Amino acid sequence: MDKLSDILWRERELLDSLLFKLEVEQMVLATGRTHWLGRAAREVELVLTVLRETEILRSVAADEAAETVGLSPNPSLRALAEAAPEPWRGILLDHRQGFEEVSRQITALAENNRELLTVGLRSAREALLDLEQSAEGYRPDGGAVLTELTPRLVDRSL
Repeated sequence: MDKLSDILWRERELLDSLLFKLEVEQMVLATGRTHWLGRAAREVELVLTVLRETEILRSVAADEAAETVGLSPNPSLRALAEAAPEPWRGILLDHRQGFEEVSRQITALAENNRELLTVGLRSAREALLDLEQSAEGYRPDGGAVLTELTPRLVDRSL
């Protein structure tokens, strides 16, 4: 159980790090400083890679712990906690609650970042289209109603 608890703590630390990296990504998106966006996204991916590796270690440790309390392999954390004696029962339930809380926060932040990326993409697309076409209004789905423009002269010396 010691080994499992240590790995669960490591996983929780990684999830906190992921939450932090997603918040940094959100700040980059919200401020429009997109030159940092690639780096922020890479940092999120790095944490996710380490997290995947740690999940494998957790799975092995959970199977070992399950065997010691008479459960079949691949138990849920709740089932493992309920079968474990105190103080492990409380410790594992605390880990489970911590995972649920940080998972909710990560999900909400990831959804918000996805929305910011979608809005940014739409704005960039419309800005590029504006070089070739003119927006006369918007459709109910938020897309622009476009018409062709006459050729434009662009002063590249600016």
